[in-house]
Amino acid sequence: MNKQRLLRHRRSHLTERNFPSAGEDAAIVAVEPSPYDQPGSSYKLAFTDTEFILREEMRAVRMQLELLKPELIQTEHGIESTIVIFGSARILPRDAAQQRLAQAIAKGDALAVTRARMQVEMSHYYEEARRFATIVTRATCEADAPLVVVTGGGPGIMEAGNRGAAEANGKSVGLNIVLQHEQHPNPYITPELCFQFHYFALRKMHFLMRSVALVCFPGGFGTLDELFEVLTLTQASKVRRRPILLFGESFWRKLINFDFLVETGMISPEDVHLFHFVETAEQAWDVLSQAFELEAAKEDTEAAESE
Repeated sequence: MNKQRLLRHRRSHLTERNFPSAGEDAAIVAVEPSPYDQPGSSYKLAFTDTEFILREEMRAVRMQLELLKPELIQTEHGIESTIVIFGSARILPRDAAQQRLAQAIAKGDALAVTRARMQVEMSHYYEEARRFATIVTRATCEADAPLVVVTGGGPGIMEAGNRGAAEANGKSVGLNIVLQHEQHPNPYITPELCFQFHYFALRKMHFLMRSVALVCFPGGFGTLDELFEVLTLTQASKVRRRPILLFGESFWRKLINFDFLVETGMISPEDVHLFHFVETAEQAWDVLSQAFELEAAKEDTEAAESE
């Protein structure tokens, strides 16, 4: 065999699979049913046997799948850098909030009117989240690695983030999770980037793995859980530092007495610099733009020093 024929043979060998794919084997099984292939049967292919996959002993495999599936799909779509938007699932768009207020007034329910007025007031944050996502998407759409908005995939502030990105004709990711309430994905997520999780821990990992910034709007237990986990990991240097923005200083200062935490020694004075308060979408983008420019300048300096 001459050299050229040997090279062709090697290339052919490398491009051919040694074994059929799992999908091909599963397809063969599907069209050729066996009397042994019954519910609870040991004869089923392991990766098609839902009952087996859901066993307690297979938890580590299921966790690995939840790590790998979103990772591989986002890589295939070229998603490298993201901005995560957190916030309450209960904050309504302004028109929906005003409609709910009108209904409460018509019923004459004083308590419902009070709550509805608060919803109208809080709807301001829905509009800011929506505008912020639009600004981010438009500002970076021509970049080599555009910033992609990521949310928890549900309603409220999450919907606003995906909606703003969609209105700017950009991609956005939704990391949904199975819950008794609020588990349905909003309609503005890019369909190919709409994921569903069982494990909170794996979902949280995916929020952080590609993020260059986190933007947190007012919210409840879920929002606080996500915010404080990020602050703790950053404080403990378990993740790289990135801008953390809190929308609505009056809300956050009323909810959390950061100064008291410093006074009592529960956190260090410098820990309050882990985050920034912002009020508008434009202000948030200005803070991020400055942070990204400083980071880029730092990387350029380090690269030059290493040459």
